[in-house]
Amino acid sequence: MAKTASALHILVKHEEKAQELLKQLEKGANFQTLAKKHSTCPSGKKGGHLGEFRKGDMVPTFDKAVFTGPILKPIGPVKTKFGFHIIKVLYRT
Repeated sequence: MAKTASALHILVKHEEKAQELLKQLEKGANFQTLAKKHSTCPSGKKGGHLGEFRKGDMVPTFDKAVFTGPILKPIGPVKTKFGFHIIKVLYRT
């Protein structure tokens, strides 16, 4: 079972916007470019990069998506108290 992961994410306020961004990603848009342009999280300035974190460090629904979802494919929208996330897991260890 993985104990740490590294991920990128895009945080937006509305599910419709998250769905729109997910469609763009499925058509080949660059994740980090979209994060810089649309994410409301401070990590957006870094292309959505959250760095490496431990299981349990993030809110439960985000954590579950990161530690059970596919690697290197957009996941989402994932709803948390912060809004709607599109997540791209870079790796798990």
